[in-house]
Amino acid sequence: MQTQPLPSNNKAGWLTILGLPIGLAAIMTPAVLFAATIVDYGAGFDSIVHDIEHRYHAHPTRIPFMGVISGIAGIATHGGVHNLHIATFENFKGDGDKQVDGAELLALVENHSGGGWSRMIRETSRNGDEQTLIYTRPEGKHIGMLVVDLEPHELDLVELSMNPDQLMKEAREHTHHHHDADTDSDTHQAGSDHDSDSDSN
Repeated sequence: MQTQPLPSNNKAGWLTILGLPIGLAAIMTPAVLFAATIVDYGAGFDSIVHDIEHRYHAHPTRIPFMGVISGIAGIATHGGVHNLHIATFENFKGDGDKQVDGAELLALVENHSGGGWSRMIRETSRNGDEQTLIYTRPEGKHIGMLVVDLEPHELDLVELSMNPDQLMKEAREHTHHHHDADTDSDTHQAGSDHDSDSDSN
């Protein structure tokens, strides 16, 4: 588990959060990856969202076609990411329009997340108005990831299941294709320069 201050200008948002799985896939140990666990997808996530609604009198912004987005994520990553759940609370604040107590939010999440989750990271800004929590749990050959990202007047929650092997494969193939494209571009440019020199002679 890691705890450290966030930069004052940090603003992740759930779109940026979705980029986390590849980074986490690179550091997961085999013992964690292949541990057998019975998983109730979305149960802890729904419980957290419900309790946040009740405690802070807030309602998440509806994200249209969430099932479609989850399906597209699975297709785009060839099964690397699936069971995607997202909740965004806008104009999110504590009692009396004060900033949300980070310690209270942490306790709420850990009390309602359900079994099997282990907190990997807790990052908090110096003034306490920003906080990022990242949890993981084994799901057979997959890894579950739960991210809670608190920003001034906004709270984002993302839960997903990822296949680390597939994500790393996708990352390697993307890097390989990018390298090949750069090589072809350099070769073409070198040929053009040679033709120009020949014409000038």
